[in-house]
Amino acid sequence: MRFMILVKATKDSEAGKLPSAQLLAEMGKFNEELVKAGIMQAGEGLQPSSKGARVKFSGSNRTVTDGPFTETKELVAGFWIWKCKSKQEAIDWVKRCPNPMPGDSEIEIRQIFEAEDFGKEFTPELREQEERLRAKMAGQK
Repeated sequence: MRFMILVKATKDSEAGKLPSAQLLAEMGKFNEELVKAGIMQAGEGLQPSSKGARVKFSGSNRTVTDGPFTETKELVAGFWIWKCKSKQEAIDWVKRCPNPMPGDSEIEIRQIFEAEDFGKEFTPELREQEERLRAKMAGQK
């Protein structure tokens, strides 16, 4: 099973305050543990929402809103993609994580859909298309 681990934003991260050298070192050590265990597949920090945009869809219309966005607690400051045996394993790893922000912070765990989750709607043709795209992306790295 794959999971997206979402590090929630805080007022500091939205203000562009960078992590301390100590926190960077602690997170680097944690990431090394994840890689060594075969868990971590990807992970990145995100710039504040002031450097982002949202695109709202309404039928065929698109409306673009530039950041910053007001609901800090709903924003994401970073993410990992992990491969775990279960949600409980992902929870156990998150509990070992250094606090990603000064003060209070929150990390959300969300399971990623796999091909088999879509049932018969995910036809053999669609599966083949996805496999081709994944192979192409892997070749671009």
